[in-house]
Amino acid sequence: MRKTNSSMQLTRAADYAVRVMIHLASLPDEKRISLPELARAAQAPPSFLSKVLQTLARQGLISSRRGTTGGFALLEIGRTANMRTVIEAIEGPIFLNTCIEAGRSCGRDSWCPAHPVWAEAQQALLTVLEHYTMVELAGMACTVHTVQTPPRPAAMAHPLMVVAGQ
Repeated sequence: MRKTNSSMQLTRAADYAVRVMIHLASLPDEKRISLPELARAAQAPPSFLSKVLQTLARQGLISSRRGTTGGFALLEIGRTANMRTVIEAIEGPIFLNTCIEAGRSCGRDSWCPAHPVWAEAQQALLTVLEHYTMVELAGMACTVHTVQTPPRPAAMAHPLMVVAGQ
């Protein structure tokens, strides 16, 4: 029987936070955007996203302002933040297993054959998440979108064109 969920999966809140941060990083510096616009861009429910945005603001990654000139904007520290920083702003420290949490030991780490594997996997995950900043990901989003759009074959460029011999 196959399970459909995994405990090694980001929460919706962390996923939405990464989406929002990438979107904000794609905007001009200090550009403010409303909650409804961000919700559409992140494909997230506005009421839930509002809580995510409050957390990102409390963590100092974005600014929030009320009123007609209000909205959300990415702060400089948010621009240079990496994926690990954004995820941990929402979820707290990332640990694949409790036996590798800082300051915690399961008592078996000296002889457990799985412990070094968990430690190596933990380090690999953190290294990857630390490698990409929001600005880099925003630039990649434009590139990926362009690359993934396949060009139309010449024969299909004009739907009414008759190909010789047919």
